[in-house]
Amino acid sequence: MNPDTRSPGGDLPEQPNGLSPAVPSEPAPASHQEAAANVIRGQIGALYGDKPVASSPLAPQQEQASNANPYHRTHNAHPLPQPDQWKAYHSAWQNYYQKYYEQYYAQTKQPHSGHYFSQNHTAAPEAAAAPAELKTDEALYQLRQKLLGQVQESAQNIRKSRHFIPIMASLLVVLLFVFVQYNRVFIASVQAYVVPGDSSVQNIVIDPASDIIVSPEPRLIIPKINVDVPVIYDVATDEASQLSAMEKGVAHFPVPGANSKPGQIGNTVLSGHSSNDLFDPGAYKFIFSQLEKMQVGDTIYANYEGVRYTYVITKTEVVRPSEVNKLIYPTNKPVLTLITCTPLGTALNRLLVTAEQVSPDPAQAIAAPATGATDDDAAIPGNSPTFIERLFGRN
Repeated sequence: MNPDTRSPGGDLPEQPNGLSPAVPSEPAPASHQEAAANVIRGQIGALYGDKPVASSPLAPQQEQASNANPYHRTHNAHPLPQPDQWKAYHSAWQNYYQKYYEQYYAQTKQPHSGHYFSQNHTAAPEAAAAPAELKTDEALYQLRQKLLGQVQESAQNIRKSRHFIPIMASLLVVLLFVFVQYNRVFIASVQAYVVPGDSSVQNIVIDPASDIIVSPEPRLIIPKINVDVPVIYDVATDEASQLSAMEKGVAHFPVPGANSKPGQIGNTVLSGHSSNDLFDPGAYKFIFSQLEKMQVGDTIYANYEGVRYTYVITKTEVVRPSEVNKLIYPTNKPVLTLITCTPLGTALNRLLVTAEQVSPDPAQAIAAPATGATDDDAAIPGNSPTFIERLFGRN
């Protein structure tokens, strides 16, 4: 046997259980081992029982066993927790969490008072401070207010964003361009029922055959669509002259072969706007906006040189702006043709409404003055140029 494992007195005595315990290099005094064992036993007893943490005297058998083997378990078996104890245990933790979240919402209302957990994280469940009870609706109200504040803050950040102003400016420019270019389309339908004429009761002719004294001012009266408008005669056929005349009413369009006036044999052609640019001058930009409602058999009146001439519509027709020849045809009757643009708000086509004189007696009509050849480049008058057409010209 190795001498290092032997005691000064010789071999170690054999243990009762037949095992030879390891000999520490420096064995601790027996009094120290006993004190440590007592402390551990006292702490375990405090955890599993009602005894306080303290050392207790050992029974003679326990003391003898302790002297023999300090690691031998000498405590008695502890009974299992009772239902009342489990109930008290869970109630304590539920109370803790309830107090914690109540304090959390209270801190949301007072953000500068500090976080509950940071101040009380070391407190036991039963030692947690009980804040004032907060009702559910109050907590929801505080949550809504918080969300509303975040939304308002985000909206302010967007408004202050450097990208917001350029985008809005570009959008406004686009909307302004669209309105300037197509305002006649947007407004024509509304103006169609607002602007045309201010006819009074005496302008609505009841008996077309009766003799009525009228003023010498030339006028065109259409009771069905409430039109009573001045007529400008002896106007040149170029576009600028026609547009200028239509600012004051409807314009006479005397092309060669269709240059008669009321009471003369031939075709009397009068042109008016159905829609025009809102920024153009004139009070009659929508005077013929309802002309497409006229039908065969409707009545039209024209005052000229103190005489009222009555016409009855015989046909309506849609033609291209370049088809001036549709106005020129041989006839032995006094005829009246009204011209306007169609569809409403555009200048794509022209609507021709043709009517024949029925009063006074058309047999007493005189011949129209002779004119030269028709200008092949002439076009039926229409609306003023749009914004793009003024920039780049008409096609």
